[in-house]
Amino acid sequence: MSENPDEGRLAGWEARTEWPLTGLAVAFLVAYAWQVLGTADSPAVRWWLEVWLWVVWGVFAVDYLIRLGLARRKWRFVWRHLFDLVVVALPMVRQLRALRLVTVFKVINRRVGASLRGQVGIYVGGTTLMVAFGAALAVLDAERSDPNATITPFGDALWWTLTTISTVGYGDRYPVTTEGRLVAGALMVGGIALLGVVTGVIASWFVEKIAGAEASIEASTKAEVQALREEIAQLRADLRPRAQDSEPR
Repeated sequence: MSENPDEGRLAGWEARTEWPLTGLAVAFLVAYAWQVLGTADSPAVRWWLEVWLWVVWGVFAVDYLIRLGLARRKWRFVWRHLFDLVVVALPMVRQLRALRLVTVFKVINRRVGASLRGQVGIYVGGTTLMVAFGAALAVLDAERSDPNATITPFGDALWWTLTTISTVGYGDRYPVTTEGRLVAGALMVGGIALLGVVTGVIASWFVEKIAGAEASIEASTKAEVQALREEIAQLRADLRPRAQDSEPR
């Protein structure tokens, strides 16, 4: 969604197309997964799946061009939407367009709460699942036809994705094709970023808990001090008449 108040037309278009494009992204991911995993499908089914993937990619390309046309600051729009431009310009990585599903988590997040830590947690969890699933499909699609491939079944692709995104990298499974290595490079960068965000979320949780405990202790101490002051004042009030009675007349 456009954050500039002077980009009213662009914001209106993005608001109207947010959910339809999200639905297309879901359909795109389902069709791509079907195409990659459905090795026993007939040639006709595979052809229709490929046509559908290109149609969805075309819709996203048209959406980008429309948004670019509506934007008043063209170069600023291009700079802020480099990922969209890359996906539109490089059909080779068109499956990454399914990451538009992040909009789904934005909508869910509005209903969950306004806590920044909660927002980041939802984004990280949803994005991690999407990236992992999409990367596993992409690397399997790129690798399995190569005679030297070490990633052939989907289980191996998932294992490779897990070890790569966590930056462990056992080395028992690795891409040998150019496209597979491009997917690996993007996944490595994404894994480092996700780990950084997760670390920040955990750190913020500890800071929040410690700050809450300190605030609770401070409030309890203030209450105890106030109670002691009230008791002392009451004792003084009780002792004053006795002192007056004990004075010589």
